[in-house]
Amino acid sequence: MIECVLFDLDGTIVNTNELIINSFIHALRENNLPPLTREQIIPHMGTTLQQQMRVFSGLEDTSVLELAYRAYNNAHHDELIGSFPHVNETMEELSRRGIRLGIVTTKIRPTTMKALEMFDLLKYMETIVTVSDVVQPKPHPEPVLRAVSNLGVDPRKTLMVGDSAVDIQSAKAAGVLTAGVAWSLKGEETLRKYEPDYIIHDMEDIFNIVEQGTMGL
Repeated sequence: MIECVLFDLDGTIVNTNELIINSFIHALRENNLPPLTREQIIPHMGTTLQQQMRVFSGLEDTSVLELAYRAYNNAHHDELIGSFPHVNETMEELSRRGIRLGIVTTKIRPTTMKALEMFDLLKYMETIVTVSDVVQPKPHPEPVLRAVSNLGVDPRKTLMVGDSAVDIQSAKAAGVLTAGVAWSLKGEETLRKYEPDYIIHDMEDIFNIVEQGTMGL
């Protein structure tokens, strides 16, 4: 029986995909760096902003790029993000069932809170672990282990839901069950390569995992 479900934020429970892609394109253009296509950006989404900027720019010091990214991201946040189907209904039902809920993200805390508040999801989360709260971000197990510790739950009875390889890797390393979301921009086939315990095609599929723990790939 699952007693806790942890969620990644971007691309998992909040659709920030276009905001993130556009923010990267803007930051590179603003700093006269070679442009990237969506296809070049998407595989790296889910890692930290600094890690992505280093890959995209080839620079070690990405502080100027990060500032440009965050300026655009903040300015266009509300117009470029959206919701995914059945997220709020699922959170409400899981909460009603007594399932502990939390967020584990490579996003910084201010924008994490902004997105959760915008879609009325903050009230469901008993712990929120951001990149600001850890030394080693995903794919290291520290963020998931921090959330598990904060809630005092059994890792073996915890499920981590995410849209990227780092979510699955972090959860596996922490001894937590994993579910990849089929609506990930990276594609279901890519997620399957990292062998999550489950693939969900609708957020409400989580109910089957919580109830039976037998929903297969």
